[in-house]
Amino acid sequence: MPSLPPVIAIDGPTASGKGTVAVLVAEALGFHYLESGALYRLVALASERVGLNSSDAVALGQLSSTLSITFKDGLVLLQGEDVSTALRAEPIGKRASEVAIHPQVRAALVGLQRSFRQLPGLVADGRDMGSVIFPDASLKVYLTASVLARGQRRYKQLIAKGFSANMTDLLRDLEERDARDQTRENAPLLIAAGAKTLDTSDLSVDQAVRQVLAWYQG
Repeated sequence: MPSLPPVIAIDGPTASGKGTVAVLVAEALGFHYLESGALYRLVALASERVGLNSSDAVALGQLSSTLSITFKDGLVLLQGEDVSTALRAEPIGKRASEVAIHPQVRAALVGLQRSFRQLPGLVADGRDMGSVIFPDASLKVYLTASVLARGQRRYKQLIAKGFSANMTDLLRDLEERDARDQTRENAPLLIAAGAKTLDTSDLSVDQAVRQVLAWYQG
């Protein structure tokens, strides 16, 4: 049997820098890139648009299995519509964390996530990439940072995209998301077996990227 394309799985909490680092690592290696969190944001956005309650696990699971999702030229398309900006709104991020706790939603998205594993390789970021989706990843990395550092990053991201933001609310929301992600019964956020931990609180993006590349190439 031919070996599967290599995967670098980068997990971590919200605003730990995993998305930025993953994109740059993928570019450096010429690998494909998967932002798994975008899939849950898409479910959150789509379910909000049709009026589903974020606690309706069965309906959310059914919706998740029918969505038409496309990543193209840096854009995210939902049913053919560019929703790249709408996905980044803070309420959608909060709702994504709420819908992601449901096993029905996660099960519906497993196959889609694994389909991104193509030659020459894949860099995937999320919360369960190394523990559930790609347990055989060539390299597993757990990126973390202090709540304050993550709050400051998130604040800058939102302001840069034209969204309003309040630091106190952001810090509280981050702590709530961390608790929800770490304590959910299905695929909780955790440090996968064999993962290397990298605290990015005091690291530049370039330093973090260089470390991940050194681990992979070494």
